[in-house]
Amino acid sequence: MEIRYRHEVKHMISYSDMLQIRMRMMAIARPDPHAINGKYHIRSLYFDNITDKALREKIDGVNRREKFRIRYYNLTPDMIHLEKKSKFNGLGTKYSASLNKQQAQAIVEDDIGWMADYDNNLIRELYLKMQYQGLKPKTIVDYMREPFVYEAGNVRVTLDYDIRTGLNHTDFLNPECLMIPAADAPIIMEVKWDDYLPGIIKDAVQIKNARAGAFSKYAQCRIYG
Repeated sequence: MEIRYRHEVKHMISYSDMLQIRMRMMAIARPDPHAINGKYHIRSLYFDNITDKALREKIDGVNRREKFRIRYYNLTPDMIHLEKKSKFNGLGTKYSASLNKQQAQAIVEDDIGWMADYDNNLIRELYLKMQYQGLKPKTIVDYMREPFVYEAGNVRVTLDYDIRTGLNHTDFLNPECLMIPAADAPIIMEVKWDDYLPGIIKDAVQIKNARAGAFSKYAQCRIYG
C-alpha cells in the first residue's frame, strides 16, 4: 500500500489566471508524463455514510478527517485506484490500492464479501467501514486536470476545471453515465509539495486576489443531493 505525506494548498482562480499559471509552469516545470496532450480526465466515486460524515467534516473544517474514493483516468478503467485521503494539521496523507474493473464494479453493487480476507489493508479497511459504519458509494465527481511537476521539493501543481457531478448516480464505470456541471464550480489550482516549496514555484503560482481555501470538489458536487 503506497503512503504519501504532502503539504497541500488550493486556490480558486479565474480563467485568465489559469492561462497565466499555465504559461509560467510551462516555462519552469514539465507536464506530468502520464498526461495526454498536457491533461487528463479524472473520474472519481466518493464514499460517505448515511449522516454524510465526510461531507460535514469537510464543510466544518474538522482538523482530523478522511475520505474514501475510487478513481480512474481518461474514461479507461484499465487502472483503477482505491484511495483514502486523510488530513491532519494541514498535512495530507494518501493511501492507495489497485482494483480491477470487476472488483470496482462489485463494490459499487455492494458485493463486498470478498473484501473481508483480501490481501490488502486498505481494501479490508474499506470493507469494515462499509460493514460497520455504513459507508457507501455516494456520487461521481468528474473533471479535467492539467498537471505540472517540479523535481526539487517533489512539487506538483495542478489546474482542475470543468467539474461535473453525477448527482446521486454511482455507475462511474459507465462512460455514458449522466454528468452535469457542478453549480458554478471555480477553476482550482492546487500546489502540493513534500518538505519545502522552492521559491521559483512560490513566485510562479502567485495570483493577485486569488482566494486560498479548502475547496472540495466532493462538497461542490453534493449540492444537488
